Amino acid sequence: QVQLVESGGGLVQAGGSLRLSCAASGRTSSTYVMGWFRQAPGKEREFVAAISWSGGITYYADSAKGRFTISRDKAKNTVYLQMNSLKPEDTAVYYCAADARRVGVSRATWSYDYWGQGTQVTVSS
Repeated sequence: QVQLVESGGGLVQAGGSLRLSCAASGRTSSTYVMGWFRQAPGKEREFVAAISWSGGITYYADSAKGRFTISRDKAKNTVYLQMNSLKPEDTAVYYCAADARRVGVSRATWSYDYWGQGTQVTVSS
């Protein structure tokens, strides 16, 4: 079993930055593909970014490219999402997820087996 705990959310003004963290526990969680998703009120959960188990491959949604950076610290079993130049439309609950079955990074929610509880990000205009 893998447990994921997100932190780092909060309220920030447009143009500001936040860094989200996702601490994973579980014996083999450091070998999993990890992803970040978000869900705004009244909308479906959407893909933000994903990273391979080695950290060598990253994949971003168009909305995140150039502004967000996903990374992982395997020694700490933690995945990060650095978010810069935040916009009001980035407001959502952000979720960390782990794919325990595949090697390739994916943007599909159904690819991911474990999910965190989410952390709220609110960007004011």
